[in-house]
Amino acid sequence: MTVKAENSVVGIEYELTEAGKQEVIDSNKGHMPLEFITGKGHIIPGLEKALVGMQEGEEASILVKAEEAYGKRDENALQKLPKEQFEGIELEKGMQLYGQGQNGETIQVTVVDFDDEGVTVDFNHPLAGKDLMFNVKVVSVRDATPTEAQTGQVERTGGCGDGSCGCGH
Repeated sequence: MTVKAENSVVGIEYELTEAGKQEVIDSNKGHMPLEFITGKGHIIPGLEKALVGMQEGEEASILVKAEEAYGKRDENALQKLPKEQFEGIELEKGMQLYGQGQNGETIQVTVVDFDDEGVTVDFNHPLAGKDLMFNVKVVSVRDATPTEAQTGQVERTGGCGDGSCGCGH
């Protein structure tokens, strides 16, 4: 079966590196495939576009430019916050912290610098401004059920005990 632009449930194995570099940033090889429904914005746009038309079992190396991944770096996304907001945290440059945005969403920041008065954080995604290389294998493709197409959530078949719930049983 072929990956379609909308409402295909796709499972992939991937290994991610920054383009031109060897160090693996992320990988799910040897683990559960990453499953998502096409056309729902679940993965970065450049990777999803490149997967459209691929067949189950097909492998590819896919270069995704920064603009189609996590966007360009925004230097205005650096902000100095009062040190009191970080009470109880042993700060280190480069550490990733998670907080809550204005609309209740989870946001990730990187500690750039800190002193006695404040902490400079970067609200850019750590991979913003970077071209990415994905080595992917399409391990499964099927049409989304009507419920999956409507909700955007992949339905798990079976129950706990058959391994499909991801709990390890």
